Amino acid sequence: MLAIVAPGQGAQKPGFLTPWLADPRFAARLDWLSAVSGLDLRHFGTQADEETIRDTAIAQPLLVAAGLLSAASLFPYPADAFDRIGVVAGHSVGEITAAAGVGVLSAEQAMVLVRERGRAMARASAVRPTSMAAVLRGDPEEVLAAIEAAGLTAANNNGRGQVVAAGTVEQLDRLADNLPPKARLVPLSVAGAFHTAHMSPAVKHLSDLARAVSTHDPRVPLLSNADGQVVGRGSEVLARIVGQVANPVRWDLCRDTMADLGVTGLLEVTPAGTLTGLAKRNLPGVETFALNTPDELDDAATFVRNHADVDPARTATAPAWQLVLSPARGQFERTEGIETETVLSGLTTLGTVQGADDRFTISTPAGGAVGEWLVEDGDPVAPGQPLLRLDPSGRS
Repeated sequence: MLAIVAPGQGAQKPGFLTPWLADPRFAARLDWLSAVSGLDLRHFGTQADEETIRDTAIAQPLLVAAGLLSAASLFPYPADAFDRIGVVAGHSVGEITAAAGVGVLSAEQAMVLVRERGRAMARASAVRPTSMAAVLRGDPEEVLAAIEAAGLTAANNNGRGQVVAAGTVEQLDRLADNLPPKARLVPLSVAGAFHTAHMSPAVKHLSDLARAVSTHDPRVPLLSNADGQVVGRGSEVLARIVGQVANPVRWDLCRDTMADLGVTGLLEVTPAGTLTGLAKRNLPGVETFALNTPDELDDAATFVRNHADVDPARTATAPAWQLVLSPARGQFERTEGIETETVLSGLTTLGTVQGADDRFTISTPAGGAVGEWLVEDGDPVAPGQPLLRLDPSGRS
């Protein structure tokens, strides 16, 4: 099974888009996204220095544009790619890249949303000096205790050996003076304490804007940074992206879901390296590919073919049907009385999935007629597994 992932802020490097601009199609698309975002992405991706592209308001649109356009170069006909990709995820702002890549948002919507996200987070960061730092190695429980004792937030839990602490500069200094044995602190190239309460003003701004954003349901199973769950409803994807600005990124849980799904290959879009590095340490046996330059596209295409799990029924590419997916691993319990051809209204409860620690309620994303149950009551289900085929044309 193939996973496509998109990196978050801090992955950008000076000049990283230079080799891509030799392709006139890439260059034209970049200019279009520059026009949409109101930023000269060509300049920022080729000529701007490290300090300039560290600016949150610049870095975030640049990352989303780079991820979307490198993916478009790998998959020139996106509809043909949907049945090859098993799961998609993005780290932090990479969630916007991922959401646009699977059809929840258009590229233009993604660029406007990330522009406003970057600006709002930059404004929130300017209120007082805040930042983030990775705590490498050390005992995981001791690391989390030290972060909490310093008054910081574990803003990114990236898996074994890397937790990112976020908060004020004074709190980070306090942590540096009280690190657990064998732990090391590495400052990150970001300009604020992202995914903490310091970003609450940005959430308010994005929530107001999100009311006007239309969405579509993902064409491929999409994981959420909030809890690693598969999210099958476009409106919920957008709501989670907005709320994630002020809440920790649980990439460790996304990793666990990928393992549950049986991912065999993980490809990271440009600028790649961060998430493939984490996968090498935390997903043993999973092959990785970091796509950074256009001369790697042929090898990337081979990697995709080697790991693609072609199953059109699973990814629901046919527009006449909509699949309701399980958000997590557990045992499915079906609501009584919902049979084939039953006409349902929107948000009808279909059943629950009882996981190891939580029970998840499953409901219809919109009205429709039950076409086919794909699981039985009491069946064990995996995250992203189709539960029900729904015919939207049969709405009540």
